[in-house]
Amino acid sequence: MERITGDFGFQVKDENGHVLQTDSSIENGGSNYGFRPMQLILSALGSCSAIDMVSVLKKQRQTVKEFNIKVEGEREQDTIPSIWKSIKVSFELHGNIDKEKAEKAGALSIEKYCSVAETLRRGGTEITWQVHVINSESLVAR
Repeated sequence: MERITGDFGFQVKDENGHVLQTDSSIENGGSNYGFRPMQLILSALGSCSAIDMVSVLKKQRQTVKEFNIKVEGEREQDTIPSIWKSIKVSFELHGNIDKEKAEKAGALSIEKYCSVAETLRRGGTEITWQVHVINSESLVAR
């Protein structure tokens, strides 16, 4: 990590050269340069579960044309540190996908394979999830 801007604006680089920016909120003295650390946790959960879901669905021979995830969380109030109390993950899959297989993939990801989800659960976070499948025939070509 290297501080790039202001008091809290850092650039993080991994061993492969991938880069992301972190910062504190403007309300806490940051400059909105990058992700806040607690946002990264939600991003990590979304990324981890997405990788698991695509892997499981590929093994089930499902064709995922588009994949969107929305991750929302609620933190503890009036405590320091303020950890994630609850998180809701919504998967939106487009393609020729069997809904039951997509739901099974979601369950396997969130409840079994995703290390980020398990880490959060062990810290007391309640994680709920849902899967929405939109058949490829109903998509408009882009």
